[in-house]
Amino acid sequence: MSVIHSAGEPLPHIPDNMTLAHFMLNYRHPTRPAVPVERPLMIEDATGRLIYSEETRHETNALAAELISRFHIGEQHCACVLSVCIFSPNHVLWPVAVWALHKIGAVVTPANPAYTAEELVHQLKISRATLIIVHPMVYHVAVTAACESGIALQKIVLVEGASDAKTDFGSHSTISEMIQAGAGHAARFVERPLKPGEARKKLAFLCFSSGTTGLPKAVAISHYSLVANLVQIATYINSDLSPWEKKQCRSGDVALADIYGLLFVMHYMLYNGMPLVVMPKFEFASFLKSIERYRINYIPLVPPIMLLLCKHPDVKKHNMSSIRTIVSGAAPLSGELTQQLSEVLPNVSIAQGYGMTETAVAVSLPRLDRKIGAPGSAGVLIPGVSARIVRPDGSLAGRNEPGQLVVTGPAMAQGYLNDEKATGETFVDGWVYTGDEVMINDTGELFIVDRIKELLKVKGFQVAPAELEGFLLDHPDVSDVCIVGIQDDYNGDIPIAFVVPSANALLRIQADAVEADRIKHALVEYVAAGKAHYKQLTGGVAFIDTIPRNASGKLLRRLLRDTARSIWRSGKLSKEKTKL
Repeated sequence: MSVIHSAGEPLPHIPDNMTLAHFMLNYRHPTRPAVPVERPLMIEDATGRLIYSEETRHETNALAAELISRFHIGEQHCACVLSVCIFSPNHVLWPVAVWALHKIGAVVTPANPAYTAEELVHQLKISRATLIIVHPMVYHVAVTAACESGIALQKIVLVEGASDAKTDFGSHSTISEMIQAGAGHAARFVERPLKPGEARKKLAFLCFSSGTTGLPKAVAISHYSLVANLVQIATYINSDLSPWEKKQCRSGDVALADIYGLLFVMHYMLYNGMPLVVMPKFEFASFLKSIERYRINYIPLVPPIMLLLCKHPDVKKHNMSSIRTIVSGAAPLSGELTQQLSEVLPNVSIAQGYGMTETAVAVSLPRLDRKIGAPGSAGVLIPGVSARIVRPDGSLAGRNEPGQLVVTGPAMAQGYLNDEKATGETFVDGWVYTGDEVMINDTGELFIVDRIKELLKVKGFQVAPAELEGFLLDHPDVSDVCIVGIQDDYNGDIPIAFVVPSANALLRIQADAVEADRIKHALVEYVAAGKAHYKQLTGGVAFIDTIPRNASGKLLRRLLRDTARSIWRSGKLSKEKTKL
């Protein structure tokens, strides 16, 4: 079989002459439902404040006007591509900041708020960011990274003011202050219209992904790619012919924005008229209270939180009856966990989808005719997506046969910024090689079999083994190292470091047997101090004589993965759950 095409509705026209901001704020596509003006766009979780579309539209224009006036940025001031980093947890001003930047022609590079300064520096340098929008809780990390990246402190804007009056953040402006200042000339601001076809090449985001291997790379995503994926998702969701009370995703349902989803959550939910309850930081107790307080219907989650819903005693203390749909993403959802959650919440539709940054974003979504997805199923290909299943020898597999998933469609990213080698490996003639081993059955359902790529997923976050390996190799007690992961329902992947001790470390171990445990503990602490919370060695450290490699020197991770499973089962590594 050569190509597997998505079934269902044909795609309607996808405009290629507008930015994502214009598409969201000023354009009515046929796939978009009519939304009553009295329905809020977002709900601020902490205060219950309702934010409406007209308010967001006004604030976006005011911020865009002030960004140009104050920093002299935008297409009218700079012929080169301007990149702006947003380093912040979820916030009701996220859409305003993103769309204002898009309106002035800037590219947004969102950074994980859990990043260390070193990790943020890597992103700032690769993306060539010249301005940083920062939340106060990560301000000091941003300042350190800005100094190391050559970004002037005057080019830092705060998402909001400090809640603690004793904390000194200098003279930085906040987004709200800039909106207020820009309100006076917002009416004069007019977004530059794009020419036909221009949105296909004009970048909207530089989102960082480790791809199939290596350190995080900047995925170049155009405005057209994101508009196309919104149209694809909407076309698929609108094809649901179920009675209204049984539909999985409905305009007017209250959704929760607490975990992930620059496109699917922030953009599609708003596009579909689903008020978003915005939680800045996930805490399970607050999560349960918000579901009850705001009668939340639709919740995008990652598997570790679904496991908490199954096992945490506090769940029974709250009214969960409003939940209609839970959709899993960012990491594989096991059939066992799906079954457990369906027993705890028997009236809830539970399923998972599939996508990646490089496909910008969704490739498959849950079947609309099933309340509970088939075990291991990631749904069906959405309209406009075509797939190939490629065997290890490069030949094409058929249905019910495993192989690497290779996909194409209107939403694919352009490639990795300034990385021809990595782009050539992943993006080939319009097709994206996902690095995931999958199977598509006779009914078109996609099943994730295994990861061909080296990338680990810890609680839905990407962790590149090469990044941790490079970091550990800088430690004087490490001669060689290989990072592998083993699967766990709570964490997803549990990173384990196989380390060849340095000559000096071996001498100390030979002199004192207890030194081995000291070194292992020190290496775990070294990573804990230098890397984000989800990049920790939660599986511990195991010493090994040599790291297995093939003739060309490539790490044979599969061999060590098997060894890791064996020693994990034997209890030779700590199995304590680490809070991430």
